[in-house]
Amino acid sequence: MKHGKNPTRRQKQDIASVRLNPSNWLVCKDTPAELVLEHKISGKIKVIRKELLR
Repeated sequence: MKHGKNPTRRQKQDIASVRLNPSNWLVCKDTPAELVLEHKISGKIKVIRKELLR
């Protein structure tokens, strides 16, 4: 998996809406269907489906 990038303001809102701390996560992939996150320290991967956000 490629290295993540810092989230934008909108992505931070989406991350916070699923009760995660946006400052601990990097965005690996942002598609219309899902948001793939990587934890900065542990390297764990989480996938957030965007249909659950809106």
